[in-house]
Amino acid sequence: MIRERLSNDRQEIVKLVDARKTYQMGTEQVRALAGVNVAFEPGSFWAIMGPSGSGKSTMMNVLGCLDRLTAGSYYLDGQDVSQLDDDSLSELRLKYLGFIFQSFNLIPQLSVQRNIELPLYYLGWDAIRSAERAKQLGEEVGLGDRLNHRPTELSGGQMQRVAVARALANDPQIIFADEPTGNLDSVTGLQIMELLKKLNQQGKTIIMVTHESDIAAYAESRLHMMDGVIDRIETEAYETDQDHQEYLARH
Repeated sequence: MIRERLSNDRQEIVKLVDARKTYQMGTEQVRALAGVNVAFEPGSFWAIMGPSGSGKSTMMNVLGCLDRLTAGSYYLDGQDVSQLDDDSLSELRLKYLGFIFQSFNLIPQLSVQRNIELPLYYLGWDAIRSAERAKQLGEEVGLGDRLNHRPTELSGGQMQRVAVARALANDPQIIFADEPTGNLDSVTGLQIMELLKKLNQQGKTIIMVTHESDIAAYAESRLHMMDGVIDRIETEAYETDQDHQEYLARH
């Protein structure tokens, strides 16, 4: 049973306990996550970093309910969602989570407004309410005069702004951003990061995967992955990784 709304009064909104994920690659088993313990607080801004194959993308997919753990538990707002079926996970993603991807994932045949409205269509919103919400979000991300354009008529930065607006359509408390500046030039990338920073200041929890240190610097906490485990944590919330482990032990 999925709660009607994620709360902001918990000490952690996301928590992994001994999280393990193993993939079968032919005759070989690959341990993408090898026992991860971490908790993210409501309203925090995290960057997940690490080299290729470190487990950072797998962690993002698990946290975003796009993939399941092989073993261990994933608590979302205190609820263990590890054992939810596919339909329940889809409902959870649609209602409570927002996603921003490196490749934008916009539908080229649809206008900016229609792309922003898409999650609301699946949520069953009526056309008038959806249009009003899309216009509001389009203006908030600086695209109020581009709502009738199609993605092919936009710059890369504008397309990513559409993706941000779409991620906000369902008013999520958690936004997952997978290399959100990866396909953008440096100036445009920093503009997108300023937008994410503003959303975080408004109370949104941001969990981002990036390999760029200057982009990760926008996050208040940086989690470094290596070989499927947490290598270290750099954070303004805890002075040391040991402080974070002690926090986990208390909760």
